[in-house]
Amino acid sequence: MQSGFYSATGGMISQFHKLDTTTNNLANLNTSGFKRDEMIFGDYLRLAKETHDELPLENQTVDGAKFFNRATVRVPQIVDRYSDFSVGTMKQTYNPLDLALVDKELFFAVATPEGNRLTRNGSFTTDRDGFLVTQEGFKVLDKSLKPISIDLTAEIQFDKNGIFLNGGKSGELMIVRPENLRTLTKEGSGLFSIANENEIINYENSLAVEQGYVETSNVNAVREMAGLIEANRMVSMYQKVMDTQMNDLNRDAIEKLASSRG
Repeated sequence: MQSGFYSATGGMISQFHKLDTTTNNLANLNTSGFKRDEMIFGDYLRLAKETHDELPLENQTVDGAKFFNRATVRVPQIVDRYSDFSVGTMKQTYNPLDLALVDKELFFAVATPEGNRLTRNGSFTTDRDGFLVTQEGFKVLDKSLKPISIDLTAEIQFDKNGIFLNGGKSGELMIVRPENLRTLTKEGSGLFSIANENEIINYENSLAVEQGYVETSNVNAVREMAGLIEANRMVSMYQKVMDTQMNDLNRDAIEKLASSRG
């Protein structure tokens, strides 16, 4: 198989992944607190140079040369994926249960069937038992990692540190600041799991909570549409390269077959 065909195939697969990521970003354009995803592309040659000491065989050996297959040195590959945690636009709702965080490194804590998780989506409501919950029904946690009970017949006020007054009782939201945002993993429904749950501790004096606001997604529709068009064009380009390579292979095969019969 010609190396050009292999490289084009790898490039097309990479662009398919980019299309999936971009369309997911666009699908969550209006999802409160959503953080867009991005990819970084590289090639096998750069990856091999960066991890030379980790290769199982030395390059100067015959077996090492086979491992370092020259047919794959320029195949585009996804070398990294990450979430952009930049803060989205603050949208005023006047709903006292809507909360937004103005610091990109801070999160609310919620309880799920799989364990405690983090979220940036502060569009909260109450369930039938009077607990503060997300739109998906996950209970919002206070600084002691316990569900928060709300009396809807009384006024509720949150200050910038997440301390609230509701009728005759008070409490404080669990505001979490992970040591490294790259350790967070998206799980859907605006939730993030954290590698070390011991980091789910209250961050004091955050000065980041805004009551009556929700944070919109940080997806830029124009930018994502431009990326979608670019990825589609790249897929088309790789398709043309593959067609050309295949036509060349077929022509060579026909010519060799004809000459052998002659």
